[in-house]
Amino acid sequence: MDSSGSINPSSTKSGDAAAPVTSPSHLSVSRSQVKRQLERLNRNKAAGPDGVSPRVLKACAEQLCGILQHLFNLSLAQEKVPVLWKTSCLVPVPKKTRPSVNDDYRPVALTSHIMKVLERLLLVHLNKQTRTYQDPLQFAYRHGVGVEDAIIQLLQPTHCHLDKAGSTVRVMFFDFSSAFNTIQPDVLCQKLQKTQVGASTIAWIKDYLTNRPQFVRLKNCTSNQAISNIGAPQGTVLSPFLFTLYTSDFQYKSETCHLQKYSDDSAVVGCIRDGQEAEYRELVERFVAWCGNNHLTLNVNKTKEMILDFRRNRVESNTVSIMGEEVEVVEEYKYLGVHLDNRLDWRKNSEAVYKKGHSRLHFLRTLRSFNVCSKMLQIFYKSVVESVISSAIVCWGSSIRSRDLKRLNSLIKRPVLSWGRLWNHWRR
Repeated sequence: MDSSGSINPSSTKSGDAAAPVTSPSHLSVSRSQVKRQLERLNRNKAAGPDGVSPRVLKACAEQLCGILQHLFNLSLAQEKVPVLWKTSCLVPVPKKTRPSVNDDYRPVALTSHIMKVLERLLLVHLNKQTRTYQDPLQFAYRHGVGVEDAIIQLLQPTHCHLDKAGSTVRVMFFDFSSAFNTIQPDVLCQKLQKTQVGASTIAWIKDYLTNRPQFVRLKNCTSNQAISNIGAPQGTVLSPFLFTLYTSDFQYKSETCHLQKYSDDSAVVGCIRDGQEAEYRELVERFVAWCGNNHLTLNVNKTKEMILDFRRNRVESNTVSIMGEEVEVVEEYKYLGVHLDNRLDWRKNSEAVYKKGHSRLHFLRTLRSFNVCSKMLQIFYKSVVESVISSAIVCWGSSIRSRDLKRLNSLIKRPVLSWGRLWNHWRR
């Protein structure tokens, strides 16, 4: 058994339960690998359309791992995914915590937890096989890489370039319309053929993405099923990774321009000297053309550009047009949850962090009024309040004004003092 828990491209070890005899080109999983993934399931998740609860799968991992191993190997050998495993139940959820009549809803997809176990096993294998083909400037869904790395990748060359005389920086923030839902399985399979992924696995992925039943459930009402043959199913394990592979063939990085991605959040950064914008504009045009050729729809109305220019005698820059529409130039933009502005000033971000942290302190005070123990209050504070305050703090923590620093510190000191008073009260 592979210690990393990946799929072995051969039959299982003799100590595992009987597995179907497959050719070396087919992948297979071992009993111990399946058992390990079953034991890692979150028992609090809702059951999928198959009605199988993760609580049952986790509690009966020892008894079910052999049966599921046989089913998984059969699916991989036949290059087919059972219809029930790839069925999605879409549940609309309000985007706001306090919904109103006119609020927008986002779909939350419930899928089979049995299928998710197989997806996690396959994901390890795909990650190894495609590592050399992945975009190094794709910061999503990678171990040890996160939002902070993407923001630093944008800010570091920007700061270095603006230190030079006569320099400006233009950043184009692209917005896609339902990027995951526009993936073409045939196009994805053509791209996978250029990697080290085997033909059998590619055929399995194509079957996984096509003929997928979907239905919507709202309270006790259920819609009719619709069959989808495009896009990646929401709420699954493999979909985000398949999207990164779908977009990994367009990469660009030079001394003055680069394209960076975080899932479907893409940004072109152009470091411009003495008004020479040809490379930046050409990169934007090439990326727009590539999106059209790969059936990714850009939302031009939500695509924004930010121009950073600290020169005293600033020259008005010509706007960039995409598909005949001019892209709006903005003074600030919320990128991956962090507020950036064209002066590289963190006041807007500090204000947003303070308001969000302060609003969550209300729940802490409510819990304290119910005489919740001090230890639970600390756990709640660290997970709900402190997580907001410290989000991407390595990017902005050393650059904020002293006034903003004091305000944020007050959010930290306030609950700590409250815990001290409450603890002394209980001790008496």
